[in-house]
Amino acid sequence: MTSGPLYGVDVGGTCIKGALVDPATGHLTTKRHRIPTPQPSTPEAVAHTVEEIVRHFSWRGPIGVTVPGVVREGVVSTAANIDDAWIGTDAAQLLTSVTGCPARVLNDADAAGIAEMVYGAGAGRSGLVVMLTFGTGIGSAVFYKGELIPNTELGHLEFHGMAAERYAAARNVERDDMDLTVWSRRVGEYLRYLERVLTPDLFLFGGGISKRFSQFSRVLDVATPVLAAELRNNAGIVGAALAGGDTEPARGHRTGPKETG
Repeated sequence: MTSGPLYGVDVGGTCIKGALVDPATGHLTTKRHRIPTPQPSTPEAVAHTVEEIVRHFSWRGPIGVTVPGVVREGVVSTAANIDDAWIGTDAAQLLTSVTGCPARVLNDADAAGIAEMVYGAGAGRSGLVVMLTFGTGIGSAVFYKGELIPNTELGHLEFHGMAAERYAAARNVERDDMDLTVWSRRVGEYLRYLERVLTPDLFLFGGGISKRFSQFSRVLDVATPVLAAELRNNAGIVGAALAGGDTEPARGHRTGPKETG
């Protein structure tokens, strides 16, 4: 990984934002540049918006870009909150062609997890760590001994006869006015289910609602330690930047020295 600044772009359903990142600290070295996500959010329209964001900073090096979907070797195979035309698109090739910058593309929750494991609440943590981002849906990123296991979709597990994210996403509070305590109990149920399936050593709790973590953390009632994520809305940009500047294979991302035991 280079010692100079890195560049990350976070593609979301409502906006696309990018910034330069200091890899030594994980801090943004520029103000985020944001542009509304084009509608419809087709691959070509989004790629040209990413190109505009990259051009804003006169950037000419490698870039990392997140998308809200499963990404395998640069190819998008699912689409959440972006146009279905992304499915089957070689996003890395498209973005490299349009921006003129070598592009690495990864799932948005994986990017947030990478950032949190390197600079945030997960830094230095061993064992099995599960990062969950609670928002419109539930995104997930899973790490074992510092290594990313990419493209987990734990929010799509069936739970109470529906996708878990329908039952426990933060939109239940933020859009549908569910009582915070009622929602927190649902989240606790979901976390206990993941405990039985995965036996994690740590949960990282992310998403915008994590800023209210102190208000509901005691209601969760889980055996596994749960920590609030720290990078909040910058996590996607930071994780994308790290992935874009990483010379390791795209199959995973190591967040620290290899551990034993």
